[in-house]
Amino acid sequence: MSEPFSVRVTVRGYETDTQGHVNQAVYLNYAEHARWSLLEAAGITQTGLVARGVGPVALETTIRYRRELLAGDEIDITCAFSWAGGKTFRIEQTVRKTDGTVAAEITAVGGLLDLKTRKLVAAPQEHFKELAADPGLFGL
Repeated sequence: MSEPFSVRVTVRGYETDTQGHVNQAVYLNYAEHARWSLLEAAGITQTGLVARGVGPVALETTIRYRRELLAGDEIDITCAFSWAGGKTFRIEQTVRKTDGTVAAEITAVGGLLDLKTRKLVAAPQEHFKELAADPGLFGL
C-alpha cells in the first residue's frame, strides 16, 4: 500500500493559546487544509465541484490529541479517503511532527451535497472519479 497524501505546515505563533501550544480548533484548519490540498493535487477545484452542482460537507469529526504542538514546529498532515458505499466516506488523518511524533489523529465522515436539492448524493466516489485527473489519490 502506498503512503497517504501528505502536506507540510509550519505552526504559526498566532495559532497557539495561552499555554503556548496549538489551539484545539486549529487542528480542524490543518485537517481541512490537507483535504483541499489533496483535492487540488488530484485535479479537483472548487469551481469544478460547483459546476457539477456538488460540494463536500463534513458530517462528523473526531480529534484525538496525542502530543502538543508549539509555534515553529514543522508538521505533516496526512489524508486518506476510504469508501464503504452509500452516501458517505471516511477520511483518516494524522498530524505528525517531522521527528515522527504523532500530535493528533483525526477521523472525519463526509459526503457530497447536491447544491440544488441540499441532500447528499449517492455514490460520491463516482463524482470524485469523474472529476479527478488522478483518482488514485482517493484510493479509487
